[in-house]
Amino acid sequence: MSVQPRRVRLKPWLLAQVNSGRYPGLQWLSADHRLFQIPWKHATRHTPVSDEENTIFKAWALETGKYQEGVDEPDPAKWKANLRCALNKSREFQLKYDGTKETPVQPFKIYEVCEHPGSTDGAEDDDEEMPNLMDLSINPRLSDSAPFASFPAPSEMNQFSLPPNGTFGPPHIPVPLLPDITMTSDLQGQAHFLHNGLQDLNAAAAQPEPDLMEASGMVGVENQAEPQNHQPCKYDLLSSVPLTDLDLKFQYRGRTMGSLTVSNPQGCRLYYGHLEPTPEQVDLFGPVNLQQVLFPGTSEMQNEKQRFYTEALLDVMDRGLILEICEQDIYAVRLCQCKVFWSGPGMPEHGPSNPMEREKKIKVFSLNDFLQGLILFQKGEAPNPPPFEIYFCFGEDWPDNKPKEKKLIMVQVIPVVARILTEMFSGELSWSTDSIRLQISNPDVKDQTVAQFKELQRLLQSQNIQGPWNPTGP
Repeated sequence: MSVQPRRVRLKPWLLAQVNSGRYPGLQWLSADHRLFQIPWKHATRHTPVSDEENTIFKAWALETGKYQEGVDEPDPAKWKANLRCALNKSREFQLKYDGTKETPVQPFKIYEVCEHPGSTDGAEDDDEEMPNLMDLSINPRLSDSAPFASFPAPSEMNQFSLPPNGTFGPPHIPVPLLPDITMTSDLQGQAHFLHNGLQDLNAAAAQPEPDLMEASGMVGVENQAEPQNHQPCKYDLLSSVPLTDLDLKFQYRGRTMGSLTVSNPQGCRLYYGHLEPTPEQVDLFGPVNLQQVLFPGTSEMQNEKQRFYTEALLDVMDRGLILEICEQDIYAVRLCQCKVFWSGPGMPEHGPSNPMEREKKIKVFSLNDFLQGLILFQKGEAPNPPPFEIYFCFGEDWPDNKPKEKKLIMVQVIPVVARILTEMFSGELSWSTDSIRLQISNPDVKDQTVAQFKELQRLLQSQNIQGPWNPTGP
């Protein structure tokens, strides 16, 4: 049996190990001691035992009491997972590069030391103020015994309609959240994807097409001969970015407990417990074609008070919160007994708390509004890119005077298409008055979406910005 696990401050311990030079490959990469590298070789059955004897992972297991030499069976994979989880939960380290996700694999990770005054790596926060249990926003249980008069019957629920074929993937398999998945590595992967293999895109991209909708350019356009060596690079921005993907990040009092990307074009249901939807229980748990996402549990919480209050909220999240994708917009429906408050684009940053009415469908993100805001920003008609982050706070008022890091349960939702486009257009771009103007005739919502993507695509082409597409031949 292992000795009783003990609390250890991660930051001072780990920085001391980097300075010691005791572990091969564990070293500083910058003179200011902000970036350091950790060897992260994938262990296999064929890895020599000696290679696992002198590692930072084993040292952390020994230091924390999770491994006792000569008593416990050596478990290098578990040692590595323990340090990875500690780094992911700490606000004083940020993953900057994950070579284990590259092809071919680069067996190391790079972390940045972040300054967070007063941070304790989760080991000394027992005395932090916790909300009073009576202050948690939970509907009285008596209300659940009343008929669901405000919630439509399955046959009337247009917002919960199945796709034409009635199926979508494996609908009943819940997706557990893994604490070692970080949004940082996901962003790096996207940046790596945008960069690699697209170096020659600027040279290959065609010049902007003439504006066929401008009256001065309509005569004789079809008869203009193309240059002899002109090889247009065909791509489609609209089909190159995921319109319906959602990045989810679960934070419990400022600590990221899990994150994932939802790629179901119908949306997802966030819940806690063991109850999954069936076609006969749509009015209770929503449609079966949504991706089922479980809230992280509390097993890793060291603060007893935090665990107690968080479990009080999770206990009434059986029915969950639904995030539905409809015509590329995001709608939210609160089913759970736990009250939910939210903030997002178009809402005042420090405004009054914004509760969600139970079983009422509300729009929390509009893709067309975001695209229009991005176009205005690129034209110089708006000072900043449009916001796109959405926050849901469970069981406590939000927004209020307290920071997100003090809330028991926060869920950040980011439309991936908005994140990617913002990153692509993050540079300072000039706007020419001769550029193509957006022309829409009797648009419906879908026409407007396509037209706005065309405008962004022309901006990309005229400003020589690299994007997530692969050039194809003419």
